Amino acid sequence: MENSSSIHNTLQFTPFQGREHETLRAAIPMRSHARRAPFNSGFCAEKRAKTRRIRGSMNGNKNTVVSGSTGAYPATRKGWILRGLRDGFPICMGYFAVAFALGIEARRVGLSAFQSFLMSTGMVASAGEFAALMLIESHAGVIEMITTCIIVNLRYFLMSCSLSQKLKSTLPTIHRFGVAYCITDEIFGLSSAVPGYLEPFYTYAITFISVVGWSGGTVMGVLVGNILPASAVNALSVSLYGMFLAIIIPPARQNRFIGGLVAVSMAASWLCSILPPTREISSGFKVILLTILIAGAAAALNPVRDEEQAEADG
Repeated sequence: MENSSSIHNTLQFTPFQGREHETLRAAIPMRSHARRAPFNSGFCAEKRAKTRRIRGSMNGNKNTVVSGSTGAYPATRKGWILRGLRDGFPICMGYFAVAFALGIEARRVGLSAFQSFLMSTGMVASAGEFAALMLIESHAGVIEMITTCIIVNLRYFLMSCSLSQKLKSTLPTIHRFGVAYCITDEIFGLSSAVPGYLEPFYTYAITFISVVGWSGGTVMGVLVGNILPASAVNALSVSLYGMFLAIIIPPARQNRFIGGLVAVSMAASWLCSILPPTREISSGFKVILLTILIAGAAAALNPVRDEEQAEADG
């Protein structure tokens, strides 16, 4: 039986006609490359390409586009700002709906539109602001009001610690304070989904359009709170749930462990809301408790390998 090289030399000087001969001509040269095929395709090649894209963005290559679970991310500051404005638009609509109800409550308590605007712009926290309005209505003292707002919003401390790990060590301190102001549940979710280091101006852009919706909705609720029907206000808030689904579904589909954590977190949160020992705890403390327990267990069961972390950090 002739070997493949002799067959190839014979076919090189043979005139082929017909579909069968064309198929044979195309199939025989592939025999010599069969052993190398697994190394030129599949997961390894995809992982190497992703690593090169991430490293290129870290080195300042303006022509590099970083791919993530929520789509392609730009490498220029202007591109990050535009991407942040686009990603923050659903948050803006959802914030407007929630803040509209907050403005109605602020008007009932006796706050003016300007006072409500300052409160929403300075705090940007629905639970904290509703708690503050209740304390204002009960004529509570300043110390009590500050302490309550800190306790209700204590989960943002954990989010700040987590997000600080995505900032470059050379980033000026002013940007660290700026990102700390920007942290909310929704903005933290989008900022955490960025692969590699976080570009502060991406978070700034999300925060800008989100705070516009939050503060604007509060002012509109104070001024014209009784004009829009309740069904219209509730319809706007649906966009927040859609945004959260867009954040958690892609990584959950790519990694079964993450998908399991999402399911466990949802089940644990539901149980904490109905069980007698935990349902009386404030929402802020529930988030802190569940975050520490579930994240700690996940880190112990499936720690990030040093090689993968080094590739992600460039």
